[in-house]
Amino acid sequence: MAMAPAWRIGVLTAHIVSSVGWLGAVAAFLALATAGLTSTDAALVRGAYVSMDVITWYLIVPASFASLVTGIAGSLLTSWGLFRHYWVLIKLAITVAATALLMLHTRPIGYMAQAAAGAPLAPRELHAVRLQLVVDAGAALGALLVTTVLGVYKPRGTTPYGTRKRTDTAAAT
Repeated sequence: MAMAPAWRIGVLTAHIVSSVGWLGAVAAFLALATAGLTSTDAALVRGAYVSMDVITWYLIVPASFASLVTGIAGSLLTSWGLFRHYWVLIKLAITVAATALLMLHTRPIGYMAQAAAGAPLAPRELHAVRLQLVVDAGAALGALLVTTVLGVYKPRGTTPYGTRKRTDTAAAT
């Protein structure tokens, strides 16, 4: 299904803004998680974990869902299609997985924010959870960079469905 150019550009712009916003928010989250893990300054650690909870709920979660919705809308309403190209399917799979994992990992983020807000954390206190937040944020950043590269380079390769649709379209004209 084709959409009017103005709508296509609007959906594409919304997708780029939400995706890049998600990437940037995760990068900020990773910086805060690293500071929370490595710093010995109690005020900095406290501020980092409380800020991570705010960034998660007010930036990362909304951006992840906006990226997912606008990506699906853009693929369904343009000639790229959702199932025609492998790079689109890979981006979709990464985005769905990253969003699902994000929702699972909001619990340790909230736990650390509550722990930090309640009392100063000793440098080794809750070390496993603190380390998990750094590792998870690093993995999320890597996944989002992969989706960005796929979206920019758009590697060749159509799915069997995409090849069939292209053949059907060519035969009809």
